[in-house]
Amino acid sequence: MSFTQVMDRVAQGFEGLGAAILVFGFVLAVVLAWRSWRRTGRAGEGYQVLRECFGGTLLLALEVLVAADLIRTVAVAPSLDNVAVLGVIVLIRTFLSFSLEIEIEGVAPWRRALTSGTTATRQAVRRAGTRPEPPSA
Repeated sequence: MSFTQVMDRVAQGFEGLGAAILVFGFVLAVVLAWRSWRRTGRAGEGYQVLRECFGGTLLLALEVLVAADLIRTVAVAPSLDNVAVLGVIVLIRTFLSFSLEIEIEGVAPWRRALTSGTTATRQAVRRAGTRPEPPSA
């Protein structure tokens, strides 16, 4: 097996991982939203948990899919056309990530410190009541 074939398989692995993250994250978001709704009795709370948790999942999956595109472009088919296509894909995914971050958090990323997709997921898990809130300092 050549280096190009190995890197193509690695890129396919990253694409599969990105798809698995989306599926697992969606299932987790639905379960957490249901638990939150059952615990609070408010559908709005469950909806908010669903948005926060799945939004964080989307952000993570986008990052993994960008990694797959980078590997495929740099290691498998490094041509000027492929680099241009990669640039457009990265711009679109960056815009999507930025938009999702604002949608989930309600503020621009530079206005809120230490905010990420994992933070949103962690907040959704807490809101669903699966883990107690950490003590306040």
